Amino acid sequence: MATDHLCYRCGASLAELTPPISRQDECPACSAWLHVCRMCEFFDAHVAKQCTEDDAEEVLEKQRPNFCEWYKPNAAAFDPQQAAQESRAHNELASLFGEEESAKPAGKGQAGEAEDLFK
Repeated sequence: MATDHLCYRCGASLAELTPPISRQDECPACSAWLHVCRMCEFFDAHVAKQCTEDDAEEVLEKQRPNFCEWYKPNAAAFDPQQAAQESRAHNELASLFGEEESAKPAGKGQAGEAEDLFK
């Protein structure tokens, strides 16, 4: 990639990925999907439909892969303050239920997590 893009969720470098980012690409560190609104240059949480591209179709789930033709990866999508707030909220919720604190963000449904439900 021309500029070093970072995963919008964990901040890991995406330099090892071959451009362009495809719909199936995932972050090598946290397995978050990357062809998502939250990783796009047109994503803006402060505007209607959270997209600044007028011609783009509305996508309801901003962290799920989509087929948007306007998708353009944003090198500045990772917000360390937002990540710290999410981690802190996750840890507070875990401690509320007596679970061990973890800095790991919520996954997207990995097999290990599903198996833990039946323990």
